[in-house]
Amino acid sequence: MRLFVGLGNPGTKYQGNRHNIGFMAVDEIARRHGFGPWRRRFQGETSEGHLGSGRVILLKPATYMNESGNAVGEATKFFKMGVGDITVFHDEIELPPAKLRVKIGGGIAGHNGLRSISAHVGNDYRRVRLGVGHPGVRDLVHQHVLSDFAKSEMPWVSALCEAVADNAAFIVTGQDASFANKVHLAMDAKGFTSKDDGG
Repeated sequence: MRLFVGLGNPGTKYQGNRHNIGFMAVDEIARRHGFGPWRRRFQGETSEGHLGSGRVILLKPATYMNESGNAVGEATKFFKMGVGDITVFHDEIELPPAKLRVKIGGGIAGHNGLRSISAHVGNDYRRVRLGVGHPGVRDLVHQHVLSDFAKSEMPWVSALCEAVADNAAFIVTGQDASFANKVHLAMDAKGFTSKDDGG
């Protein structure tokens, strides 16, 4: 069994924020793979289903970003999961918009959701880093992630969430490089790959 955690803030006020792209990604996984209805538990919402042959619990913490670890800690205790069973989908300002990277462990780069999760379960979980771009000035970061995606950005946001959902089964089997490559190819095919690097 695996726990897929989407990070974001609860409520309609935040649902279009860059900070909520983690919620958007797990919502798309639930939609595209026919997961069960969302229900409230573990200080959040969960939906259960299968990706390939693996059972997956989707979790959207309802604790606000800074306390995300409360929900993750409760869920992992209940299901008796280890930190290696957890994958967190989150916004990443250090990546250009529409880019994706996967890594296990590492720093939290000032992300309060990751800081909270690491405090509760340890640091060696998988992170699916979804690029939302950097505003260019450090003082504007908070405003940037808590503002909505522009209408012009929604095509790549939707395409990225769809590509993540379509290929999420690779994460269940630990094929992180294959997952990242498939997402990259899907984005490239839709014309959303930036020219800054090869990945």
